[in-house]
Amino acid sequence: MARIAGIDIPKNKRGVIALTYIFGIGSSRAVSVLAKAKVDESIKVQDWTDDQIAAIREQVGSFTIEGELRSEVQLNIKRLMDIGCQRGIRHRLGLPLRGQRTKNNSRTRKGKRKTVANKKK
Repeated sequence: MARIAGIDIPKNKRGVIALTYIFGIGSSRAVSVLAKAKVDESIKVQDWTDDQIAAIREQVGSFTIEGELRSEVQLNIKRLMDIGCQRGIRHRLGLPLRGQRTKNNSRTRKGKRKTVANKKK
């Protein structure tokens, strides 16, 4: 099992897919990393040599990934909440940020339904 950027990437998957297990590396960035490291995309991780792993580590190290990226994202969200902009208020209230309707859907952001009892007649 290869260890890149503190993450154990699965050895039985192709290189492009395995690199996406690292937070901050998607499919297009994985393709570019392998191209710059001169590693074939279709080779499985278990078939990588030590030289190839070192080259991939070097390429991945040039990006902001994992813990550093997670903290950067959290600081951006905190900044939005501190300045009190629309997106920050929506973050604070746990509502969707990007203009979605909230009357019927948005259960992912709002959480489980909270039933309110009807007023007795």
